[in-house]
Amino acid sequence: MKYPKIPLAQTVIQLCKAKNIKHIVISPGSRNAPLTIGFSNDPFFKCYSIVDERCAAFFALGIAQQIEAPVVVVCTSGSALLNYYPAVAEAFYSEIPLIVLSADRPKHLQNIGDGQTINQKNVFENHILHSANLKLDLKDELNIPVTEDIPIFKNIEDKLERLLGLQKDIQKFNEQELNDAINKSIFKKGPVHVNVPFDEPLYEMVDTLKVTPKNIPIEFEEPKMDSYILEQCLNDWRKAKRKMVLVGEYAPNKIEQKWLNLLAKDDSVIVLTETTSNLDHGAFITSIDKLIAPLQKEEFIKLQPEILITFGGMVVSKKIKAFLREYQPKEHWHISETRAYDTFFCLTQHIKETPNYFFSEFLPKAVQVKSSYRNYWTGIKMERNKKHNSFLEDISFSDFKVFDTLFKTLPNDTILQIGNSSAIRYAQLFDIHKSIEVYCNRGTSGIDGSTSTAIGCALAHKRQTTFISGDLSFFYDSNALWNNYIPDSFRIIVINNGGGGIFRILPGHKNTENFDTFFETKHKLTAQHLAEMYNFKYKKVSSHNDLNVALNSFYKESKSPKILEINTAEHANDKILLEYFKYLK
Repeated sequence: MKYPKIPLAQTVIQLCKAKNIKHIVISPGSRNAPLTIGFSNDPFFKCYSIVDERCAAFFALGIAQQIEAPVVVVCTSGSALLNYYPAVAEAFYSEIPLIVLSADRPKHLQNIGDGQTINQKNVFENHILHSANLKLDLKDELNIPVTEDIPIFKNIEDKLERLLGLQKDIQKFNEQELNDAINKSIFKKGPVHVNVPFDEPLYEMVDTLKVTPKNIPIEFEEPKMDSYILEQCLNDWRKAKRKMVLVGEYAPNKIEQKWLNLLAKDDSVIVLTETTSNLDHGAFITSIDKLIAPLQKEEFIKLQPEILITFGGMVVSKKIKAFLREYQPKEHWHISETRAYDTFFCLTQHIKETPNYFFSEFLPKAVQVKSSYRNYWTGIKMERNKKHNSFLEDISFSDFKVFDTLFKTLPNDTILQIGNSSAIRYAQLFDIHKSIEVYCNRGTSGIDGSTSTAIGCALAHKRQTTFISGDLSFFYDSNALWNNYIPDSFRIIVINNGGGGIFRILPGHKNTENFDTFFETKHKLTAQHLAEMYNFKYKKVSSHNDLNVALNSFYKESKSPKILEINTAEHANDKILLEYFKYLK
């Protein structure tokens, strides 16, 4: 087997292998050649070549999201690294393990006007769990001819580091930094950045390894609930007659069903979930906006919880955020091993455990309290569902009607990825079959990278994946289709209403040239030519009947992935959605 000659590259590759990191997403470049040579020549690794670094990072994020383990992205020096930033920020807020390996020039070639060189040290410092800045191998620098030594070592810091330092100390430093970075990504669930300097020659290979880096294992502690906190929570729970459990974005199958059943049986508890919560129980309230939008002040007071328990990632619903900020609970407990955001400005307890472990310790000891809280809001939920179904009977072809049809026809036991902005907000208003796993990049809620993430997810997961996106989000990330690893079973649904239709729902002056250009961003683009370029089967529909016909065959097995583009009326969508919330009242 061939290895890169540079010991530092061998160290990076061997430690990734020792920590069982298999998926490596590489963007072409020269400075990262030692890493590319090492990863691509070792059959242990599964390597992918993605040219666009922004797409590459989101593609890796989609894989990491599904396998729940770190994925490596590798790039050359310069601005290539900066293109990773949107995915790094998403991984940071969504707590997805991502390892960024950036090749860099050595210190003597930095800040002198050399090409493809920027200040890469700590470039992600505001959105990263750990930044490791590795050192150049000393032996390589000592091979430089004496005649070149003086101009290269142009400051005292470099002289001391190169001439007084020992190679074994540099090797030890690099191994420690790498272990710390990778272990933190695994343990704390998030992105880390490892900056790796290489000097030329970059392409030399050897048949044997020069170094055997030490793999420092992660020290895991057995979970142990603090007895004082547990007793305090149990005492507060006994006294409260209105308890609310609110679940944000959450991976499937992380909580035993018996704990969900116990929560559902308690008359003093209501559980609010979102499309991305991936929890199922008939007693839970799944459409938060549908419940809250029509409420008046006296009903808000009835809904106000005394205790709020939250877990999971970011919450989509703006309405529940506004409600809980104005009608704050006395106690807000957030359950998470890593971090707790004070989203509602009333956080009283951060319980640093997994939700499943907390409920296993808490619920068997908790006393169920007699209350009308659950029954009252269950009744309201049923009324809302009747109104919802009634409204759908009379509306014209529109985004609202399309989402209803799509969610009723999605195949069971599949994966659904949803784009941000209007797509994920519409999704909150509809029920999705419990066998379908739902994901969305809600860490930063950006429209960039949604398609790339969905493709990474589709590759990593064996089940069929469908991606539903608005038009702007799809076209924004169209380079995601420049990818040789898209499964034939992958499906894209683009809802094209000719611009950023969600802005028509927000306050502001509409139907003006300024609004159309700078807010809604009207366009006449279509996905047809992209589909032809990237070998997707393509179908376009503009009516409800045509949509139903297209869906009859859309999910069937094929020899290439498919795109279904659905055109809806530009100026009807916002009116229908606003009428919907009025109708619920």
